[in-house]
Amino acid sequence: MTENAHPELSTLRDLLRFAVSRFNEADLFFGHGSDNAWDEAVYLLLHTLHLPLDRLEPFLDARLTAAECAQLQEVIERRVRDRVPAAYLTHEAWLGEHRFYVDERVIVPRSFIAELLEEQLQPWIEDPWAIGCAVDLCTGSGCLAILTALAFPDAQVDAIDLSPDALDVARRNVADYALQERVRLVHSDLFAGVAGKRYDLIISNPPYVNAESMATLPAEYRREPEMALAGGDDGLELVRVMLREAKDHLNPGGLLIVEIGHNRDALEAAFPQTPFTWLDTSAGDEFVFLLRADELP
Repeated sequence: MTENAHPELSTLRDLLRFAVSRFNEADLFFGHGSDNAWDEAVYLLLHTLHLPLDRLEPFLDARLTAAECAQLQEVIERRVRDRVPAAYLTHEAWLGEHRFYVDERVIVPRSFIAELLEEQLQPWIEDPWAIGCAVDLCTGSGCLAILTALAFPDAQVDAIDLSPDALDVARRNVADYALQERVRLVHSDLFAGVAGKRYDLIISNPPYVNAESMATLPAEYRREPEMALAGGDDGLELVRVMLREAKDHLNPGGLLIVEIGHNRDALEAAFPQTPFTWLDTSAGDEFVFLLRADELP
């Protein structure tokens, strides 16, 4: 470990102030777990020091060893120099109270569907134990498939992705939650690998960034796999396939729930006769839609 490059920085409070200043000076983009320099700096420093993430105050004036100072400064500089999202530096991401392993083979988990699953999709699903089979399309790290299995105790869940690398990460997360008997990983282009199979619930947080937005993504987002972000010219390329094929994969009374980012207007213009139900999330009712099996186009 190198010597402390800034020997005048000796406490966690010092390093925290330094990190916030560096992050603001570098005009970093936040959106992978935090939305400001302070929260990101607190998270990165506490994680690096193996301290509880919810206990900053008792440690603020603790003196750091030279090795710890050097380690923290390297993490700060990597975040600034390489624009690496914090989740890739710590190899973890959180959805509510649930932790998932992540690396640059998968998009950093962030989904409004996760908060809906915390409520077991009520009131749209009255009996969580009635869900016997579900599928998560474009599963990435496997986080939504895992949360689905936790929300619906009797459900067998298929976790589908086109990326073998993403499925390797998902496999690690499924094992971390000891759900290998209930979550099945499927290498497939959407429904292609589950022909003839029907589900009570289909969920998806697919790639939905349109071409215009892809061209102007912040550097932090460009560290993520492009195939996990790009949704074609209008962001709806995969959503169109889901709407076309989901009816053949839903049981009577089954639900399709899809997150589409900021594409509500484009979707409703493309499918003017489809009675989308927009679900309330912490950010509003424009990002996740629900359709029953008999409402699909």
